[in-house]
Amino acid sequence: MADFLTAVSTKKTNHKPVVEEIQDLSIQDVVTIDSAQAALGALKNQPSYDTVTNVLKFLRSPSVSLLVSEPIYASIAYELVNNTIPNYWSTLKGHSKNAQDVISILSNPTGIGHLLTRLRSLIAENQQKKAPGSTQNVSDFIQDTLDILDKITKGDDATMNVWKEIQTFGKNETQKKLMWKEYLAQVASGRILSIKAEAEDILKANGVERTSSTGNDFATWLGRNFVHMSSGDTDEDGAAALAELSSKILGLGYTGRLKAFEQRKYFNSVIVYITKEFFQPGTMSKDGTSIAPSPIVSGAARLLSAFMLDNEILKDHIVSALPRSAIPSLTESLATHRAVISALSQDKEKLQALFENCVKTFGDSVFVKHTPVLQQEALAQTLALCCAYVQRSQPIFVTMMAKSTYHVNGMSNRIGAPSPRARFLGIAIGTAISKMVDKPELQLKIELEGEEATEAMWYERLTQIDDKIGSIADLRKEEKAAASAKPTAKPKITTKPSSSPAITEMKGPRIVEVLSDSEDEDADLMAYEKPDSDPEDEDDDPTVINRNKPTAPVYIRDLVAGLRDQENYDRHELALAIAASLIRRKANFGTEVVDHLEELATILTGLQNGLELESFAQQRQQALIAVLLARPVQMAQWFARSFFSGDYSIAQRIAMLTTLGLGARELAGMKDTSTEDLVPAAPSFPSKQLPSHLHKTYTEDRSANTVSKLTSSMARAMLSPLAAQAADTLSGPNVLKVRTFSSRMEVEAARKKPIPNALAQIVADNFFFPLTGRWWLQIRSSSDSIYSSTHLLPPFLQTLSLLLNASGPNTLSLPQMTREYWDLLLSVRGLASNDKAILGALLFGFLMLLETNENKERLATDHGKELMETQAWVKMVFEGLGAGSEEDERVRVLAAGVVIRCQEVVEKYQRRMAGALMDY
Repeated sequence: MADFLTAVSTKKTNHKPVVEEIQDLSIQDVVTIDSAQAALGALKNQPSYDTVTNVLKFLRSPSVSLLVSEPIYASIAYELVNNTIPNYWSTLKGHSKNAQDVISILSNPTGIGHLLTRLRSLIAENQQKKAPGSTQNVSDFIQDTLDILDKITKGDDATMNVWKEIQTFGKNETQKKLMWKEYLAQVASGRILSIKAEAEDILKANGVERTSSTGNDFATWLGRNFVHMSSGDTDEDGAAALAELSSKILGLGYTGRLKAFEQRKYFNSVIVYITKEFFQPGTMSKDGTSIAPSPIVSGAARLLSAFMLDNEILKDHIVSALPRSAIPSLTESLATHRAVISALSQDKEKLQALFENCVKTFGDSVFVKHTPVLQQEALAQTLALCCAYVQRSQPIFVTMMAKSTYHVNGMSNRIGAPSPRARFLGIAIGTAISKMVDKPELQLKIELEGEEATEAMWYERLTQIDDKIGSIADLRKEEKAAASAKPTAKPKITTKPSSSPAITEMKGPRIVEVLSDSEDEDADLMAYEKPDSDPEDEDDDPTVINRNKPTAPVYIRDLVAGLRDQENYDRHELALAIAASLIRRKANFGTEVVDHLEELATILTGLQNGLELESFAQQRQQALIAVLLARPVQMAQWFARSFFSGDYSIAQRIAMLTTLGLGARELAGMKDTSTEDLVPAAPSFPSKQLPSHLHKTYTEDRSANTVSKLTSSMARAMLSPLAAQAADTLSGPNVLKVRTFSSRMEVEAARKKPIPNALAQIVADNFFFPLTGRWWLQIRSSSDSIYSSTHLLPPFLQTLSLLLNASGPNTLSLPQMTREYWDLLLSVRGLASNDKAILGALLFGFLMLLETNENKERLATDHGKELMETQAWVKMVFEGLGAGSEEDERVRVLAAGVVIRCQEVVEKYQRRMAGALMDY
């Protein structure tokens, strides 16, 4: 066998060790960096860790920055972000100094821009389809980039350092401004937040756990940076930079450098914040108790005075906005009124100008006649408070204004106003001012009774308030007090274990079953029937049987817990099902419901049907109505206030309107068979049909809510007697011509006898005026408000119509309600021209006004202009509507009814109206 293996040749070689071969293939040696070209070359040539450290040391030198406008520095930033960091960040993080160098080098518009570009490319790469068998994963790279961005957006001095770097390395003023604008676009305009959120979603989808920062945290960081930057010495350019920064951060900033409209907008935001945080709006008590000084009001006055100090723009804004009620938050809280006027009282001239404007506006005939009551009450409070401060500083000025024609004629306009509320406000303010300036024998004396006398005394006490300028520390104390007042979780109650040991073995005699082979002995025993089967055992699978179903709550606190617990299906479903009956049953039983009313309303309004409960909408609506009826005065104002504020969806806001409308009708003693079942019955044979909850989603008319259904049925009932007349006078639509209706006498006879109306006394001040007043404030503050949209305006108008109808024709406040509602309806004609839903609600509102006001003589006398204007416009709408579709027919029916009702009044009282319309 050895002959088969013969050596052909032999050669000797010097074989090097394997270690030496590996050393030959290693990365570059340590390179000394002394220029930007050397730094770029080193980063491109697979640098060692020591070389990277030298590059960072060079880039951190005082004369070097990535902001230098040369292409080479942009290339260095690219290499750092796209090559060096992916390779070395995990190592650099272990050395705090080197990691901090990387953060400092990239903390500028150039570095941040490359980091954001890197994130975009990684996100796009992750979204691309991967080849079969590919293990491509960019999660680690995304996580490293996000880690650096997080460190860049930390520290209260980050923005200040960027500004200093821009001032140092910018070549000229134009370049500096462009760099600063780029930084603001990256940081303060949401660019970082949006890209980070998208990247964090990718990490979450790939199973990477990471603590993500919220938008609130980011905004807080920006706010701290602004404070740090503004606290230092800044020149003119620095002040302008601060103003730009503040404009980007949702209007926050240094008011002295903002534009005039930005200053006013920011100051209004401060007032809103103070109202929400320290003066929670609620039902204002106007009883006989004295109004004591408040340290919180004094603290808020100090904060507001700091903004208005040497700022004529903000002072003039307050002087003009308060008489017009242009700041909605001031109508919500008397305490905010007090703080604002106390802050303005430091400038006596501006305070006198405010007082004069209030006197002129308060007595203006147009203001008295057309302004919502909510704004008139706010102006009355402002006027009384101004009297208090001006009387102490310049009493002669109060006397002059009290004797002026503005006040004398204003009191005449007030006392002669058709609205009882407008007359009362004039009497209350006039009496209070008279007591301040006139001798006792010359003082104005008008006898009031009951609640009006008590409220008039309350307005008089407003003229004695003297809130001093306090300290901002008072607000901080209030924050601590509010934090300490938060309810803490109740400790779990556990039973004390017994000291005796458990019995593990039976002692003593036992019962033993004796088995016998004989069956004859049991023949005389009566066999018992098999017990009824347990419904819980009907399921074939014993593992799915739930024998621990929750019991129905009997206390409101348990109901609240059940409504909050949306993780437990059975408990949440049972709590929602029992909510309405439990609230109604316990409304007048102790204070359990009263103590949790607003909490219940907040929870129920904000509920989402995440568990897809079949009767969710109906049960929630019934529970909300029960909450309203428990304390109508308090909760009606709460729902009206919440409808115009808070983070609620359109569906949730419509639920509030439905609560007010249906709850008011129930208070008035009206029972609606059309609304007893808010959810339609399920079909008996759903062949080829989606599941019930999906079937409703795709087949139900989403706009046909409960209020619109109710208004449609009421419109048909009111228009029935007009069918024949409409066909004769206007050649009305086919609906009115073909259908036959009962005679008017039969319809009147079929109506129910009048019943006691518990709504009439409270509807105006608690239901109607809060809605109309806040609607005007929202519309005037924003031209494209959601409250004028096709989603919310129709149910809003329908709710007001229901409230007007439910109040009845004998309500004392009906003239003022009619005046406000008619003005509101006429103001939305432009919106109704382009939307059939708004047009239908508008016409129904006109019809309800004419039907509810049974005193047609008063309509012709007090509302002649509105009547003629309404008749002319609706007739034009009727003539322009096309026939054919069901919706057009419905609108034509309403328009015909409105025209006929207007004609009835005009024909009967045309001579009386002619005198009133001479200047029309």
